[in-house]
Amino acid sequence: MKLELVAPCHFGLEAVLKKEIQDLGYEIAKVEDGRVFFFAEEDGLARANIFLRSCERVLLKVGEFAAGTFDELFENTKALPWENYLPADGKFWVKKASSVSSKLFSPSDIQRIVKKAIVERLKQTYHKEWFEESGAEYPLRVFIHKDNVLVTIDTTGESLHKRGYRALASKAPISETLASALIALTPWKKDRILVDPFCGSGTFPIEAAMMACKMAPGMNRDFLSQEWKNLLSKKVWYNAIDEANDLIDLPEEMDIQGYDIDPQVIKVARHNAKLAGVDKYIHFQQRDVKDLSHPKKYGFLITNPPYGERLEDKNNLPELYRTFGERFRALDSWSAFFITSYEDAQKYFGGKATKNRKIYNGMIKTYFYQYMGPKPR
Repeated sequence: MKLELVAPCHFGLEAVLKKEIQDLGYEIAKVEDGRVFFFAEEDGLARANIFLRSCERVLLKVGEFAAGTFDELFENTKALPWENYLPADGKFWVKKASSVSSKLFSPSDIQRIVKKAIVERLKQTYHKEWFEESGAEYPLRVFIHKDNVLVTIDTTGESLHKRGYRALASKAPISETLASALIALTPWKKDRILVDPFCGSGTFPIEAAMMACKMAPGMNRDFLSQEWKNLLSKKVWYNAIDEANDLIDLPEEMDIQGYDIDPQVIKVARHNAKLAGVDKYIHFQQRDVKDLSHPKKYGFLITNPPYGERLEDKNNLPELYRTFGERFRALDSWSAFFITSYEDAQKYFGGKATKNRKIYNGMIKTYFYQYMGPKPR
C-alpha cells in the first residue's frame, strides 16, 4: 500500500529534511513552509521514524480538501476512506487542530466536527452504533490554511527530538532535531575537530558523534504506530531496526569537545553522552569562553550561545559575543557556526558572516551565522 507521509520541521530547514528523505530513497511529493510531503510503502513509515534526524514527527496523510464552512468540513472528512486506516477498536481523537487565514478558526469546533464525521463514516463501514475505542491509539492532527484542510494521523507519538538520551537537560536547550539539521548545514565531517564552547546539556556534540557513527536517531525509542497491527506488521519494525544496527560504523577516534562555564551542566552533558553511547568520542570540560583555544588547524565551532532572554542577561551579551569573536579569530584557520536570536551578534562578534540563514526555533526568530574558514590543503 503506497502511503503519503508528511514530515514537519523547523521553518527554514526544509531543504535539509528534503535531502534526508531523498537519501532514504523516497519520492518527494511537495515541499511547503515547515513540512515536506513524500511517498513511501508501509516500511517507509517505520524507516522514516527511525532514520530521519531533522523532522519533528512523521504524519500519515489521510486527505486534503477545501472547506469554507463546517458543513463542508464534515462532509469532506466523512468522504475520506477512514476504514483503510482505523480499525473498529481503534482509539482516535483530534489531538491538534490549527487554522491560519481561514474561515474556520475555532480549534475546538474543528476537533469536534472532524471526530463526529469520522464516527459517522465508521458506523456505515463497521455496522456499529458504538465504538469502545479500546485498541491502539490513532491521534489525528488537522491543519487548515486559507480554507485548505489537511487531515493526518500522527505515527510518531512523542516528538522525534526525544531520542532517548537526554534524560537530563540544562536550561534553554536546543532540540536534537534542530541541532542535527544545523550540523548538516555545515561542511563538518568526522575527521575534523568540532568544539561547542557553550555546550549546555551536550546536544551539538552528541548529535555530531551519532551522525559520525551512523547511529539512527530513533533506534532506541518506541513509536505509536508500532501498535498499528492493521497497517504495519511487527516484521517491518524489526527489519528497520536491523537495518539501523547494520549501518552503525564506529570510528576509532574523533576530536569532539564541549565546554561550559557551569560544572553541573558538564555533568549532565557527560551523562547524556553515555546514554547515547558516544561518551568515548566526546571530551566535556568546564571552561569559560574566554579560555577557548585549540592547537590544531581547520576546526569547527558549532554552538548555541546565550540569547539573553532575561533583561539582566541581555546586558552581558555585548561582552560575551565580543569575547567569543576574539577567541575565534585567535584559532588558526577555523570556521564558526552559531544560532542566536541576538540581533547585534555580528556587530559584537566582529564581522559580517559568510552566510546567514533565518530559522524559527519554535516562535523565536533566530539566525544561523556561518563564518567559513579556509579549506585544508
